[in-house]
Amino acid sequence: MASDKPSHRFDPNFTAQVVEGMGPNTTPRNRELLGSLIRHIHDFARETELTMDEWMEGVKFVNALGEIYAKSNKTRNETHRICDVLGLESLVDEIAHKIVSESGMDPTSSSILGPFWSPNAPFRENGEVIFQDGVPPKGRVTKMHGVIRDIVTGKPIPGAVFDIWQASANGKYDFQDPENQSPNNLRGKFRADSEGRYHFYCLHPTAYSLPRDGPSWQLLTMMDRHPMRPAHIHIMVTHANFQGCTTQLYPSDDPWIKSDTVFAVKDDLVVEFKPLQGDDKAVLELEYNVNLAPKGYKGRL
Repeated sequence: MASDKPSHRFDPNFTAQVVEGMGPNTTPRNRELLGSLIRHIHDFARETELTMDEWMEGVKFVNALGEIYAKSNKTRNETHRICDVLGLESLVDEIAHKIVSESGMDPTSSSILGPFWSPNAPFRENGEVIFQDGVPPKGRVTKMHGVIRDIVTGKPIPGAVFDIWQASANGKYDFQDPENQSPNNLRGKFRADSEGRYHFYCLHPTAYSLPRDGPSWQLLTMMDRHPMRPAHIHIMVTHANFQGCTTQLYPSDDPWIKSDTVFAVKDDLVVEFKPLQGDDKAVLELEYNVNLAPKGYKGRL
């Protein structure tokens, strides 16, 4: 005898109805993105049998992201940080930038931008310092230098722009720390010379914790995870004729390198800071060469 019980506990047509509700002026890409988003969110709700209370807690959580951004005068981007904590930015970064070269010289690995980049960093001359407020307590001055090259020809790229930013020795970036740092402290842009070379003086980076309040801390606590980022230096290298590279560099001896809370560490971004002799401006040296792919270059698929 056939059962009168429906084959689906939940309405099997509901998600399709929502997706098909998009109008004719929706662009093909928006239709693809939003359709997939709706299907995955609905599947998540059905799979977990999301309760009304849990859904409302999620609504409050999203609201809190906007509230903390507004209250901080748009300097604390918790929405961006949540994407990092969940590994989303690292995944999108890999999808967008992964290239395997046919020449044997792969481009420098990208890594997440993070919430602390500024478009207002000043251009500085090669050989200058980026710690414009002086060397902070416990700061270790590092001479950083290298060559920027084309992965296809192996030749240097004159005029490439090397943009660097980093936290101070107290683990804070300039706009997090106005009491101790002026705007654009530990930031700078340098233009590669005719041989593709750059050099300047920065600080050995310092590990730091994500904020231990707000939505990102709440999420980390729920997942029983620590908030620590390994010490790192941010760089963004660009040239009009090449695909730019945004990445981070990590000291090899950092204790948090295997458990970065935003999942951004890659093997070729782990570097060694070496003792420096004969330079009265610095006690450490970091040589780091950057490889860029020409615009339009796809590499091996």
